[in-house]
Amino acid sequence: MKVTISDVARLAGVSTATVSHTINSTRYVSGDTKEKVYQAIRQLGYTPDASARSFRTGKKRTIGFIVPDISNKFFGTIIESAENHLSAKGYHLIIANTKENMDREETNLRLLTAGLVDGLLVASTMDDFQRLDSLIPPGFPVVLVDRTFDARKYSSVTVSSFQSIYQSVRRLAGRGKRRIGLVAGLPRLSTTRERVAAYRAAVADCGLPPEEELIVYGNSMEDSAPPCLDRLLDLGCDAILVCQGLMASVTLAYLRGKGIRPREDLELVSFVDYDTSAYEFYYERVDRIVQPVEELGRIAGEQILLRVETPAAPVEERVLTSVYRPCGEQESV
Repeated sequence: MKVTISDVARLAGVSTATVSHTINSTRYVSGDTKEKVYQAIRQLGYTPDASARSFRTGKKRTIGFIVPDISNKFFGTIIESAENHLSAKGYHLIIANTKENMDREETNLRLLTAGLVDGLLVASTMDDFQRLDSLIPPGFPVVLVDRTFDARKYSSVTVSSFQSIYQSVRRLAGRGKRRIGLVAGLPRLSTTRERVAAYRAAVADCGLPPEEELIVYGNSMEDSAPPCLDRLLDLGCDAILVCQGLMASVTLAYLRGKGIRPREDLELVSFVDYDTSAYEFYYERVDRIVQPVEELGRIAGEQILLRVETPAAPVEERVLTSVYRPCGEQESV
């Protein structure tokens, strides 16, 4: 039997009007009440009836963007770049923040595909493509951003850092570094898997011992960087590669606080994916892997509008590449 808005209201202990206001953001609802409603929606698997109505009544000229961490400037830059393109075409952008939580992503997917938006940009934190796919109505326009899956059902725009990481590890080994540590993001993410694979390939090709304990995983949030760094420093690493931008920015400040000088005391490779001018002080001391974030956002905006306005367009995978800049090299103008 189909789950109704009344079922959600009953389980959450609120009125059906409150459920409606929560879903549609048409009136203020307290944070605690929202959480009760969302929990009931997740538990019951409720999808608002607005989904069918939206396909009959036409487009709303609104795109949704589900991101894992809105406080991360990497995603903030992608959002801004995508929004610039969309607004120029007469579209609005709605942002949903999952905080790298799969249940929150599921809730947002259900709500946004229920007639609220014409299409979705998704930087997914899911570990299972089938779970993601099951939440998207057939034919609904979706573009995966930054993170993707082995299944190639949806268009995507990503950045490959394989060669940049491979080159950086080879260069560190060429400088005589033998214990090169890696700080990676969440193991379930496609970006993490590619970066770890590049590191392992370079270590093997350089003839270094494959020490898996030198690979540590954070949660892609800034507070996960210090424990990862402490572990690698305790293991005697003479070089560290931090392959996620937010954790890399924290690394620079954390090492400085411990009196560890990049280049002099420890070789460091840092992902840089926003406001690279903020790193000028470290340019002579830190190798950088620079991601084309603004281009990533612009192409994401282009791709979702293509999917919305031309539903029959073939699935397209756009892969950009990061750039490895050894320490001392300035940004090109």
